[in-house]
Amino acid sequence: MTGNQTLTAAVEAFISTTNASDIAAALALFTPDAVIDDPSVGERFVGHHGIQDYLDRFFIGYKTATRLLSVEMSGDNKARVRVDFTGDFGHEIGVLDVEINPAGLVVNIIADLE
Repeated sequence: MTGNQTLTAAVEAFISTTNASDIAAALALFTPDAVIDDPSVGERFVGHHGIQDYLDRFFIGYKTATRLLSVEMSGDNKARVRVDFTGDFGHEIGVLDVEINPAGLVVNIIADLE
């Protein structure tokens, strides 16, 4: 797979695992020291423990369903991803700046709302 295909596959896997509320499978997509930085909630979530907290609070807690809108590559291992979020909070369009390592694991996501 090319870097673009690997990154798109990682994004699609993240969406499918979080939509299925399968936090263990979602965490397996991240490196142990990965970071999710979410300016919309004003917090950074570091490592599997922090990312699990993020997913529990904002995906499981709000019954978030995510739909992929677009993937715009910004390098072999980076992309800007637009997603449609619905859940107990209502409806939002989000932007995820996703970076993966050569093995296809997520190392960083900057998550924000449009």
